Amino acid sequence: MYKRLSAIMFPLTALLLLGALVWGYQENQEKNSILIKAENQYQRAFHDLSFHVERLHGELGNTLAVNTTSNGRHRKGLVNVWRITSEAQNEINQLPLTLLPFSETEEFLSKIANFSYKAAVRDFTKKPLTEGEMANLKTLYENSAEISKDLQTVQDKVIGKKLRWMDVETALATEQKAEDNTIIDGFKTVDKRVAAYPELDYGPSVASIYAKRSVKKLGGKPVTGEQIKAKALKFAGLGGKAQVKIQENGKGTEWASYTANVTSADHKEPVSMDFTAEGGLLISYNDNREVGPAKVSMKQAVEKAGKFLEKKGYPGMTAVSADRYDNLGNLTFVSSQDGVLIYPEKLTVRVGLDTGEATGFQASDYVHEHKEKRELPKPQLSLAEARAMLNPEFKELYNRLAWIENEDAVELLTYEFGGKINGSQFRIYLNAADGNEEAVEQIRTSSGAQDK
Repeated sequence: MYKRLSAIMFPLTALLLLGALVWGYQENQEKNSILIKAENQYQRAFHDLSFHVERLHGELGNTLAVNTTSNGRHRKGLVNVWRITSEAQNEINQLPLTLLPFSETEEFLSKIANFSYKAAVRDFTKKPLTEGEMANLKTLYENSAEISKDLQTVQDKVIGKKLRWMDVETALATEQKAEDNTIIDGFKTVDKRVAAYPELDYGPSVASIYAKRSVKKLGGKPVTGEQIKAKALKFAGLGGKAQVKIQENGKGTEWASYTANVTSADHKEPVSMDFTAEGGLLISYNDNREVGPAKVSMKQAVEKAGKFLEKKGYPGMTAVSADRYDNLGNLTFVSSQDGVLIYPEKLTVRVGLDTGEATGFQASDYVHEHKEKRELPKPQLSLAEARAMLNPEFKELYNRLAWIENEDAVELLTYEFGGKINGSQFRIYLNAADGNEEAVEQIRTSSGAQDK
């Protein structure tokens, strides 16, 4: 009996063991193949990064070498700087640096890319490179030489010592000390050097990209939780029996705020609101009620949203866009002054299309940009002169004066023309002083806003 059982079990066990060995070998081969592929990708990205930073240094030098009046060569050089820097940023994103401090270098390259792009796309015949911008290019040329040298030093050591990026990734993920920290130390050295560079004045167009809004910049006196409670009850309008819970966020920081949750027996879901700690200004409002099937039109929703804003202390707002998503409508409103739409002072309202009542409200832009009175200039171009600068095929539907912030983060007066061309609807903003096209945006034809 034992011999029979052994005769059966031994071959079966041997077969299973052999199968396990084969499976394990295949799994190990596949794992090694994946690791080799990842290592090759990391090595290629790193060597490409070193190459492109060196190229960046060279292209900055080429741009500086030509005569200061060589607008064409400056434009070409800046386009190349933007392209090379963008490629370097892409290569950084391919490296396992998420756990390694390299943010200073990433932001440095990002600012170079934005600076070169913003400068390259403008009209050099009207706005050539300034002395300050040329000084920036010289500084960036010197800085890029140092960064390139540091990266090449790391590259030489990686090649000489046959270091692997997979070991770096493992060390960073497990917070264990790698056998050789050459790569990690090299990137830390680069980032530390970049952090020590003095901040350059890249101009308002680039600075606005990195500007951080802070409620402290708004001014106003600090408010208490009790004051926020009163504001929340009034805005929610759920009756005298409503209850409020206040939560303080970021106490002691420049982003301090309050969150108020209002509940009522007559309202199934809570209503939440966020207020600034400085001044108690409403940032957002959210009614969490369930929205049923749509029964009102977008036009009706715009009218109801306008009345909602009027009631809540935002009079004279004008709807400039209205988009529908299933049974919800997202509406954008802006303020106005002397017949001019003030686009920086915008806020959005979300409405449920079952009743047309507001279910959400976002006022961050309005809170940070609102001014009681702006100094608005008179248009230097007549409406007819501005209209003559439009594409002859543009079919105008309406026009109005609009105060906007352009790509250079400069606020200015424009003529806003709404119309159609090539089967689509657009808004075109022409500078009211010289007719320059400051902005062009495509809009949805389903809009219920006041596109006359």
